[in-house]
Amino acid sequence: MSKIMKRSFKEKLALKNHLVKEALSEFLGTFILVALGCGAVAQSVLSRGELGGAPMISLGFAMAVTIAIYIAGGVSGGHINPAVTFAMCLSGKIRWIKFPVYVVAQFLGAFVGAAAVYWINYDLLMFYTEGKLTVTGVNKTAHIFATYPEEYLSVANGFSDQVMSTAILLLGVFAVFDPCNLPVPKGLEPIAIGLVIILLTSSMARNSGCAMNPARDLSPRLFTYFAGWGPEVFTAGHHFWWVPIVGPMVGAAIGTAIYMLFIELHHAPQEPPQRSTEHEKYTLTNMEEEKSLHTSI
Repeated sequence: MSKIMKRSFKEKLALKNHLVKEALSEFLGTFILVALGCGAVAQSVLSRGELGGAPMISLGFAMAVTIAIYIAGGVSGGHINPAVTFAMCLSGKIRWIKFPVYVVAQFLGAFVGAAAVYWINYDLLMFYTEGKLTVTGVNKTAHIFATYPEEYLSVANGFSDQVMSTAILLLGVFAVFDPCNLPVPKGLEPIAIGLVIILLTSSMARNSGCAMNPARDLSPRLFTYFAGWGPEVFTAGHHFWWVPIVGPMVGAAIGTAIYMLFIELHHAPQEPPQRSTEHEKYTLTNMEEEKSLHTSI
């Protein structure tokens, strides 16, 4: 009886709509990315470097991306980044109807992830700042959550930084998941993407933190606005806030175009599958019909 009850309970809770399942997956994956990635920044900043530093932040964000893709990848692909979703739509790998759903889920997940970082580190944050939450100054803490430019950085230079870093990120993503390129052993793709993140944050993070992800930057920035840092989170760095949003989207388009033009369009055509028997055809047809009945988008 208990097995029957468990099965019935599971059937009642299990979602039937694939798009909703994918949205929940993107929400959770992006939550993990921000909660653990920004958590690594918080540990480093609030310990004044004793429990971290640039290498630890780079590794922390890379591992956060890796575990987030492992969590969400089997359901939604583990984009956890609007720029990646944009690139997948541009390249025709997913349908455009999914774009707004994925992006909303990613922004919400990032916002909740930022709230988790704030909650977990609240006492330490208050001790470190003496209750004064600032964007600039000796005890600044807003950069735990979002990226801010160095004083020397112009908006134009920061924009080009974000475009280039995100374009390279997408080149890595396309290469790792391209079955006609050098294959990554199945199940190790998230680790390969984590290594790409380590490379980028080790080589292109000095100017403004190498966001490469509009959700990872804007949602935590919005959270800090409401949590007490105030409107300066949007005016700092000559109103730099839009750069980590627009720059990655432009970079995603450029990275997609480069990979398509230089690599993917020139793959040799794959051989068509062998003709199946009548029984196999009948089975495949039935499977496709059954799948279509359970898919609603």
